[in-house]
Amino acid sequence: MNKLFQDLNDTQQEAVKHIDGPLLILAGAGSGKTKTLTSRLAYLIGEVGIDPANTLTLTFTNKAALEMRERALKLIDNKTSYPPLLCTFHKFGLLFLKFHIEKLGRKNNFVIIDTDDKKRLLRTIAKELKIDLSASFVASEISKYKNSLLSPEIILEKAQLPDYQKVAQIYEAYQKNIVENNLVDFDDLLMLSYEILDQNPILRKEISQRYAYIMVDEYQDTNELQFKLLSHLASEHQNLCVVGDDDQSIYGWRGANIRNILDFAQIFSKTKTIKLETNYRSTKAILDAANTLIEHNSSRLGKKLVSHKGEGGEIKVIHSIDETHEAKTIAGEIKALLAKGINPKEIAVLYRINALSRSLEEGFTKERLGFKLIGGMRFYERSEIKDIISYLRVIANPHDDFSLLRIINKPKRGIGKSSIEKLQKMAFEAHSSIFDIHNKIEPKIIQDTIGKKAYTSFMQLVQDISTLQDESKAGHLSSLINIFEEKVKLKEYYQSLPDGYERILNIDEFYGYFRESVLLNPDLLLEEFLNDISLQSEQDQLEEDTIAIMSIHAAKGLEFEYLYVIGLEEEFFPLLGDDCNLEEERRLGYVAITRAKSHLNLCYADSRFYKGKRKIMEKSRFLGESSLIQNSSLKITKSTAFKKGDLVKHKIFGIGRIQSISSAGKEYKLLINFGGNKKEILSSFVQAV
Repeated sequence: MNKLFQDLNDTQQEAVKHIDGPLLILAGAGSGKTKTLTSRLAYLIGEVGIDPANTLTLTFTNKAALEMRERALKLIDNKTSYPPLLCTFHKFGLLFLKFHIEKLGRKNNFVIIDTDDKKRLLRTIAKELKIDLSASFVASEISKYKNSLLSPEIILEKAQLPDYQKVAQIYEAYQKNIVENNLVDFDDLLMLSYEILDQNPILRKEISQRYAYIMVDEYQDTNELQFKLLSHLASEHQNLCVVGDDDQSIYGWRGANIRNILDFAQIFSKTKTIKLETNYRSTKAILDAANTLIEHNSSRLGKKLVSHKGEGGEIKVIHSIDETHEAKTIAGEIKALLAKGINPKEIAVLYRINALSRSLEEGFTKERLGFKLIGGMRFYERSEIKDIISYLRVIANPHDDFSLLRIINKPKRGIGKSSIEKLQKMAFEAHSSIFDIHNKIEPKIIQDTIGKKAYTSFMQLVQDISTLQDESKAGHLSSLINIFEEKVKLKEYYQSLPDGYERILNIDEFYGYFRESVLLNPDLLLEEFLNDISLQSEQDQLEEDTIAIMSIHAAKGLEFEYLYVIGLEEEFFPLLGDDCNLEEERRLGYVAITRAKSHLNLCYADSRFYKGKRKIMEKSRFLGESSLIQNSSLKITKSTAFKKGDLVKHKIFGIGRIQSISSAGKEYKLLINFGGNKKEILSSFVQAV
């Protein structure tokens, strides 16, 4: 047998041998998608005889691109004189612009600015326009606009809310600045490439003919702009092979459009769809839970993972009283595993919300378990938490200039860099701390030196900290946090940032932990609390082989023999609310479960800190939807076998096509187009054609 096919199953071989026309490879978790994709590239070049220069394979990370290139070349017997173009979307955009940006009237010696450069420029522009908005928020909004092909002119015309009108003004000035200085930001790499192809039909035809065979990895993560760019690149031949899993589409919050994969076969006519359903990672018990859970989603193409490994042990559900009990239980089990000789690299704990990592970090530290936090920073290292700790340090010790300088403009108080430098200089010359400077130097001299506005703001900060000091010294720690938030309004400050929701959850987690500490020890001193945190936040240097703690998003693509998923409670996992997509939450659950190879533990607690207070939690509906817990009180969202675009038959109206699906009590309401006559019909009254 050709070595290209010897490790491939029948459906993988079928995908590899497909040459012309659109191909959708639905690759379930652990089904060997990378092997299939690289084998197909090797087949086109090494067996069919396609010139490597006529192929283009696009990925989302440089690491994935490098791995695929190496694996594909190993499969080709006769090494080509040059490798195929296998790179990220943005690397392709860079290469394309180097050759063609002049068609937009710009020179090809442009410079790419990174995220920090972009924010720095946005801050300068905002200052010039006298607009007080977070650079992170503005950068995020501009990125969304560019990935939706929305120009500053369109945003200026359509923006209605005051903050977004201000963003539009900054966007206009920002775009003018980077064009004048021949700069290109990360989003421009794709946006400008698309604009050039869109405006130049002859070039579009030439480029499409050059890249006659296009493949895309992780297609479910593509956004609107990437889809449009791919449509232009494949416009002459439709030889577009996309590999992805609609059940693992978990990046809607950052612009990924699941419709790209769901509607692929409708958009590209004569699409061949191949499902890779043999899973080489997990046992049958784990896959049964994943399959049962994801079947509750209506927006999916449908597939069922089958285990190559066999039955395996049962999934364990761990019930804890609270997060401290949960962390202690998990830490105890992991210590037992390590004692048996299990490699810590094969153990991981996942969570949906970053704030849940605090109890794990503390529990593991107490048990002297080495761990690493992947894809994020430790709880006490997060900027919003360091801000609160810095405030508390100043309350405990007002002469701590280091901590005071961190929080002097958080929230923003209009005390500029120059004013801060002058305060530092005066304090140094007066042998005083910055906080105490008003007791050493005449107020009028301070005001004349730093200006009236900065002086007023500084003295308000001094007064607020003094009030909080009085509470602390009087032993009123139980009310300190409430007064602190009332005076400082730190949550209000962070709420305006793009990731404000997560940050506020972290702040609430800290506030709740503070209150709980005081409740358990009414005589607790603020200094003692801060010292305890210092011990918690300092971890010995870790060896590389340690237990992984991470969010489910960070775990995508990884696998572990022993897996714990915590926080399976309503409002934590799934997240609930107007901004949450329950089907995407369920896909996150599917991703979490399918990270486990043999031992899966799903954990829930009776109570947790929620928005700064201890709250009785309700078990996650996902435990019921996975058929792991039979409990009449659990919410189980009814599934539907129908999806948008399906043909259905009604006994009165005949055959129609589903246009949309929405929940309606215990079943689903379908908007169906019966030959121009649109009706909303409950799903139980129609059948698939």
